[in-house]
Parts: sequence; structure tokens; C-alpha cells
Amino acid sequence: MSKNAELSRKDMKEPDQFQVAAGEAASWLTGHGRQTLLVGGAAVAALLVTVVVMSLRERSAAEAGSALAAVYKVAGADVTAIPLPGSGGPTYATEAERQKAVVEAAGRAAATHGSTHAGALAALAKGDAHLKLGEWDAAAAAYQAYLAAAPAKDSFRFGALEGLALVEEGKGNAEGAATAYARLAAEVPAQADRADLARARLLAAAGKKDEARTLLAGFGEAHKASPLAGEASERLAKLGGK
Repeated sequence: MSKNAELSRKDMKEPDQFQVAAGEAASWLTGHGRQTLLVGGAAVAALLVTVVVMSLRERSAAEAGSALAAVYKVAGADVTAIPLPGSGGPTYATEAERQKAVVEAAGRAAATHGSTHAGALAALAKGDAHLKLGEWDAAAAAYQAYLAAAPAKDSFRFGALEGLALVEEGKGNAEGAATAYARLAAEVPAQADRADLARARLLAAAGKKDEARTLLAGFGEAHKASPLAGEASERLAKLGGK
């Protein structure tokens, strides 16, 4: 096989290089069948498979990115009874109509590209839209789909975890929401201060004022650099704590 087929990772990203490499690999494999079996056949086959797989991945990623961009375009569309001149994008008469459109667009993207990061983010957008529509169970299902598909360290993970807490709040399940916020604090430490503040609010609303006071009393020590420390102190004072 010629050295031209030995591509770097950067070269593999170029469509023309994909075609060249795949063509050379296939041509060499066809013309040297016996040699392939005797010398380095596995390596040649592996190269051909690698080239084809990487090409498909690049194309799939591009399609998934386009689908996600379409979701975000709908999510950012104007809500107006009268279409604005030169807006260049879709408009919706009500917020509910816009969120329903997001659900549809995100649903298509997630169904088609669910195994990609873009597909996971589409599921997250779908969950947010369902949440805004008050469709609690559908929102929870979409958030769970995102959490199952996205990397454990994905920077948007907090959004789905907070979304699950808001779903429980929407259902009137204060205890379930508090548990969801505790999960948020545990899995995304950078959001732990916001989660603890929300938990204290829910505990107080559920009549568990002692637990809320304990949580708020330790807020400053647990979150020393948090900009929410002042708010935590104010809430503690309202509950009769110091």
C-alpha cells in the first residue's frame, strides 16, 4: 500500500482524504488478495474499516449538529401575533406554541441522533419545553433520557438535574423536589450552594423548619465562597435562626 494511505488524524477529517484513503485501501486489498492473507492482512482491513467508520461519524456528527441548531432556532424564535419584518426565522403567536414547536423539533433530533451528544442536548431542550408547558411526566422522561445519554461530566448536566427537581415542585411534591436538589448538589458540586438554598426553601415550606434552619446555619461553612451566603443568612433569620 502506498504511504499516502497512512493518514494522520487531522487528514482523516478532510472529505477528500477520506475518499483517497478508502479508494487506495480498497484497491490494494482487491489487487493483493493473497498477500493480504499472508502479510499484514488484518492491518489493511483495519485501516479500511477505520476510514469508513470515521467518515460516517463525521457525517453523522454534522447532521446531528444541524438538527440541534434547528431546535435552538425554534427555541429562540420570536413570540408575536404579527410576524416581524425581516426576522428571517419562525415566529409564534404564543409562548405555548413556541414550546410545542420545540418539543416537536427536539423530539425529531433526539430520535434520529440519540446516540450523539447533540441528540442528548436535544432531549434536554425537549425536557425544558415540556417543563414550561407543565407537562411534568414528559419533562421528567426527557431529562432522564439526557442523563442516560450524556457524559457524566457534561457541563449541562446540572440543567437536567435541576429540571427533575422543578418537575417535582410542579407536581406539589416538596419532599421529592428536596431529594432531587440533594442529588444535584452531590453530582454537580459547583451548583451545591443553589441546590442547598432550594432544599432549605422546600423544607421550610413543608413545615420542616428545624431541618431548614440546620441547613442554612451551616451554609456559610459548607459554601465559603458562595455569593448566595447573604441570601442564606436572610432566610435563616426569617426562620428564627442565627
